[in-house]
Amino acid sequence: MPSPERASLLDHQISLMRRAAKASLATAVLLVIIKLGAVIVTGSVAVLSTLLDSAADVVATLVTLIGVRQAAKPADQKHRFGHGKADALSALAHGVFIAAAGLLITADAGRRLLITPEPVATPQVGLFAMIACFAITGMLVLYQHQVIKQAGSQAIRADCLNHTGDLLTMAAVFLSLLVSKMTGFLWVDPLAALLIAIWLFGNAAKVIGSAIDELMDKELPASYRKKVKALITDHPDVHDLHDLRTRGAGPRVFIDVHCEIDGALSLDEVHKVMDEIELKLDQRFPNAEIVIHPEPAGIDDDRLDDRLTGT
Repeated sequence: MPSPERASLLDHQISLMRRAAKASLATAVLLVIIKLGAVIVTGSVAVLSTLLDSAADVVATLVTLIGVRQAAKPADQKHRFGHGKADALSALAHGVFIAAAGLLITADAGRRLLITPEPVATPQVGLFAMIACFAITGMLVLYQHQVIKQAGSQAIRADCLNHTGDLLTMAAVFLSLLVSKMTGFLWVDPLAALLIAIWLFGNAAKVIGSAIDELMDKELPASYRKKVKALITDHPDVHDLHDLRTRGAGPRVFIDVHCEIDGALSLDEVHKVMDEIELKLDQRFPNAEIVIHPEPAGIDDDRLDDRLTGT
């Protein structure tokens, strides 16, 4: 059973994730309204590219909100490790939506660039719209960064990465509208849209890659594993450890390790050692689910570490 402190922390993290997802949804809807008005007035394909991106964000953020709620559900008979991977699934869907928006932008920008170039009407409207959208999105990104630091959600991280990209794309659109207004060049607007599409494809690849890593139970960073090892081997009754396995699932982290201790200790003494180690890990990693397997030191048995190194 998780300690009251760990349960309280997890509840706080889940609450933060929900609030961040709702804030993202409200922001995406507001951006769609502003950008739609700008597209109607200007006819700019660069502004249209950011509109399509924001429209995809509305759908993707709904998926994120659903994923965060699903990930918050406690373990049950059919999901004894909890529902944390719903967080990564929503991030994966988010990445797919971003890629789809990039494809739509590429198609329209290619047409405007190569087949039917069109001038941007009243670019000053687009300029003001981009300034407003930049300010709104910037505030959301700052808030999401704080949530990520405290909750570590893949879905919120994917959403924040997407909105950070939006800041760059809006800056690029602003610049393209300004250049178009000053020079009258027809190719500036669709070229900016194509550059935005390329950015979106790269962004989608990062989001999808990160989500797949979590779904495939990729090990946590080496720095995290190093801290776990140091805390365990610091205990005077631990001779060594092996077969350390770690993975993440939404805000939760799972640690599974074999500890080698003196085989002469009684079962009660072994249990006390394991409790002391688990307490140290719990204090350092309060969002972790910890499983420790005690083994007599010096035995020669089949180990995952040996199989992975081929020895």
